[in-house]
Amino acid sequence: MIDEYTRECLAIDVARSIKSGDVMDRLAFLFAERGVPGYIRSDNGPEFIADKLRAWLGRLGVATLYIEPGSPWENGYCESFNGKLRDELLNRERFDTVLEARVLAARWRRHYNRERPHSALSYRPPAPEAAEPKPLFDSLVTLGRQTAAVPLGLTP
Repeated sequence: MIDEYTRECLAIDVARSIKSGDVMDRLAFLFAERGVPGYIRSDNGPEFIADKLRAWLGRLGVATLYIEPGSPWENGYCESFNGKLRDELLNRERFDTVLEARVLAARWRRHYNRERPHSALSYRPPAPEAAEPKPLFDSLVTLGRQTAAVPLGLTP
């Protein structure tokens, strides 16, 4: 799952099969973490067109945008991502177990989000704040002859 705006890979789920309930579980986690989006664009796979999933998204106010079968250009961001995933991970590795595939996919996802430059983002990664250390302190405050660091969020 990718965010079309930031180009960040939000999740890569690895399993022998993925059902609509699995999609709902992942989306619920992402909605709780990042907020409910206005819409979700997907292909017409059975896990995305299931009545239960569509009803749940409808109750949340999330519109569904399905691409036409055989029209990958309607989902360009996802197709571009899938090509990179295939070229940079899937075609280079041999997975002996599902667990191994999950671990390597998670490692590749971190690299994709935090280190890999993206031309559409001026050659920056989608989530550079995760890669760059954040400052521990908002500022330095001088009191008389002593200087103290003010922890983040405590600036007066």
